[in-house]
Amino acid sequence: QLLTVVLNEWGAESSALARRARASAPASAVSRGKCLGFCQVTPAMSAWELFSLSDQWVSVRQVIRVYSEDNSSRAVEVPSDITARDICQLFVLKNHCIDDHSWTLFEHLTHLGIERTIEDHESVLEVQSNWGMDSDSRLYFRKNYAKYEFFKKPLDFFPENMVSISSEANGLMNHSQLIQTFLNSSTCPEIHGFLHSKEQGRKSWKKFYFVLRRSGLYFSNKGTSKEPRHLQFAAEFCDSDVYTLLSARKTHGAPTDYGFCVKPSKSSSARDLKLLCADDEQTRTCWITAMRLFKFGMQLYQNFIQPHQKQKSSPMRSISENSLVAMDFSGQRSRVIENPSEALSVAVEEGLSWRVRLTCISGHTTAILAIHMAQPWFHSKLSRDEAHKLITQHGLIDGVFLLRDSQSNPKTFVLSLCHTQRIRHFQILPVEDDGELFYSLDDGNTRFSDLLQLVEFYQLNRGVLPCKLKHHCARTTL
Repeated sequence: QLLTVVLNEWGAESSALARRARASAPASAVSRGKCLGFCQVTPAMSAWELFSLSDQWVSVRQVIRVYSEDNSSRAVEVPSDITARDICQLFVLKNHCIDDHSWTLFEHLTHLGIERTIEDHESVLEVQSNWGMDSDSRLYFRKNYAKYEFFKKPLDFFPENMVSISSEANGLMNHSQLIQTFLNSSTCPEIHGFLHSKEQGRKSWKKFYFVLRRSGLYFSNKGTSKEPRHLQFAAEFCDSDVYTLLSARKTHGAPTDYGFCVKPSKSSSARDLKLLCADDEQTRTCWITAMRLFKFGMQLYQNFIQPHQKQKSSPMRSISENSLVAMDFSGQRSRVIENPSEALSVAVEEGLSWRVRLTCISGHTTAILAIHMAQPWFHSKLSRDEAHKLITQHGLIDGVFLLRDSQSNPKTFVLSLCHTQRIRHFQILPVEDDGELFYSLDDGNTRFSDLLQLVEFYQLNRGVLPCKLKHHCARTTL
């Protein structure tokens, strides 16, 4: 009788519980009939159904731990069918981040020294189920601006000399239509080129001519011949994933740092890795991107367009480079400043007046000189190698940048910027004029009162840089 009373009272509270569940869960989770904080219940459920559902809720939910770049972590309780996109959305909400569709969940296998992007649609618990009991494996939450960039700029990811279309596709195809060729299962695109390969049980690496097709990865035992009798099978992707080697030279003795590997999904042993190494970053990116497309196909494209479709139905503030324009509010009506020279003079004038106002308020210039310290793009004590690693983690696309202190000259700063999948470093020099301190990237020709003004200007104008500043590298603490 006591149990009956308790269950009846529970049934009376089911309506309120259902409302709280829907309010706390992301819309995508509720639409699939699940939520991140509660079981889904309805007022029509009987007490015994609720009792059964509670027992099921306890059995299907698990706790996972997610890390950020600074190795801070957070444990969350999740349902068994949660996807990588669900996890990213959860942490975007919890950390009050701007959702620019670049947040990514990474699988990091420390004992193997490899890492990969977990695709948005993949089941996170299924990925974890393949980890060994004694392995130090982690999930990382950080930005990856290059995750779907190949859909926007395929020519940057697939060099023409590495791509061909087989005769089954009725001859050659326009290279701009290459992505559609990958997504169309009836066509047969092919990636080919030289890669270094390490055989199991041997320390030496050998260079072979590799061919990537829908059926798998092959290498030629006779030069660049693609004849079937000369091609030997190397790997397939139905039950395998492609990973990046985090330290190819140090750990595996690779000839370059641009290593990657193919690992069977169900294996956590180093013996099962197919180790490969490219001569440069662009070549490695081409192979890894093509392997992702061959494995997931149209699902990758659905992952890419899904956030944009939601954004059309519920517009949010854009943070793209096109939303940054120079404006003049000095007259009765505002106007867009299209002339770069005029934009520069207005920016300098506004910066100087703002500097004077802040000096009057603070009484000294310390606050002005240190204003960059609070900016997410500034990383104070970051070495050149650490800056290279951080930018690489955020995705090697044009415009990814950060600012840091110079290690060789304590009075200067360095702008680290990615362009054409290469990272370049530009020194920012202090310039004194009539007792005033400015900063410049071009030996004083273009001067800025502080680093914040410098960054905002080069987000609008390329100037002496190879491209505009588009995406800053920031470390998120969970």
